[in-house]
Amino acid sequence: MAIVYTCICAILFMALAYLFLKTYQLCGYKPKAFLAAALEFKLAYGDKNRLIFTRRMIRFILVLFFIIFGVFFLANYFISNAYLRILDIILIFLCLPLFIVLAHYVVLPIELFIKKSYMIRATNKLRRKNIIKIGITGSYGKTSTKNILVRMLEKEYRVCATPKNYNTEMGLTKTILGSLEREDVFVAEMGARHKGDIAVLSKMVKPDYGIITTIGAQHLETFKTLSNIENTKFELAENLAQDGIMIFNGDSPSSRKLYERYKGEKFLACDKSGYAYADNIVMDKNGSKFDLHINGKTYCATTKLLGKCNIDNIVTASTLASLMRIKIEDILKAIEELEPSKHRLEILKNNFCTIIDDSYNSNVLGSKEALNVLEKFEGIKIVITPGIVELGIAQSKANFEFGAMIADVADYIIIMNNVNKNELLSGAISHNFDRSHIFFAETRKKQKEILEKITVSGCVVLFENDLPDNYK
Repeated sequence: MAIVYTCICAILFMALAYLFLKTYQLCGYKPKAFLAAALEFKLAYGDKNRLIFTRRMIRFILVLFFIIFGVFFLANYFISNAYLRILDIILIFLCLPLFIVLAHYVVLPIELFIKKSYMIRATNKLRRKNIIKIGITGSYGKTSTKNILVRMLEKEYRVCATPKNYNTEMGLTKTILGSLEREDVFVAEMGARHKGDIAVLSKMVKPDYGIITTIGAQHLETFKTLSNIENTKFELAENLAQDGIMIFNGDSPSSRKLYERYKGEKFLACDKSGYAYADNIVMDKNGSKFDLHINGKTYCATTKLLGKCNIDNIVTASTLASLMRIKIEDILKAIEELEPSKHRLEILKNNFCTIIDDSYNSNVLGSKEALNVLEKFEGIKIVITPGIVELGIAQSKANFEFGAMIADVADYIIIMNNVNKNELLSGAISHNFDRSHIFFAETRKKQKEILEKITVSGCVVLFENDLPDNYK
């Protein structure tokens, strides 16, 4: 009976642990971040981010089950008083976050061994192939630049690229082991949240070409300073293959600084003094037209993409495509064929309204660009946003300014969640925005109810950023 009782209690507690496990996964399996979220009760809720039962999570759940089973077994063995058992159950529930952290450190050596073995396999596979390797990093525009470059290179090469935003060690490893076969080019997007992250990825890939896109104040919670971000992105340049070539976005002051710092073969994009740039940009709700200057020659380019940031991404990708001897007519054709990336200034139209979906994430530069795009549309304009996060001590000021910018463009504002609620509200009011046109919604159901009241035929709705469920 004792074993049955212990099993039942352990299973029930594993069910109760769901919210904690979901939050632990959303925190990137980082115990410190998870404990901070648990102590503030910022737990993941709702259906937006479901617990993903990866092999790692399944191993973790098994270990956590045995830990909880062991605790209940010992408690049942030594405690016979019914009231004390009830108290014991309450205490075990309160200690669930600590048990999850304990399970993390129990499983950690196994996970590190598995991760290392997979990475070694991926690195060895890449080394054995006679293939052109490209690394792309930066604070903003990595995924878009990668997708644009792939479309251009596919005119001449067989290309394998990391899918979506697979830009971590295991993302690259999974792509190399699972997708890379007989291709001529491998394109790796490289992301970072801590110093040294790009060095690890670059040493793994050893790129022949590197691209550093726009650099800005993103992930300041972990990087602390812009200088740390710059140095981390520069790790790509420091770990190129011998005789490797770097391309830098000259429109970004930080990226331009790294261009000046790099001593190897390099090319500057998005700057009139560089290899490629765009000017005479004309944008409307249907797309963009601009003059593309490459290596001293000028060409007329058209694209469905909107936003100066996307034009910069196109120019940066065009620079490398040109250096890899893709014909200019193929580059221009690829630019014309480009479709907006999902949730990145994606225009969705129906018979009632237009939706600008920029919900993938948000940063200071991207939010400004999204509002510039919104301004080009006619009709009632509605902005739905939770603001910008992961800016550390700069977050309050950035969201106050963002609120003020929204007030200059939009007719209505719906603020999601409480993260930046006061700053966005204060910023909008500082620019004399009508307070009665500002709404708050902590759930998507409430958001829908508000939209049903304020939308009219021909209106334009901008979704700017979308926080995970562990933000409230």
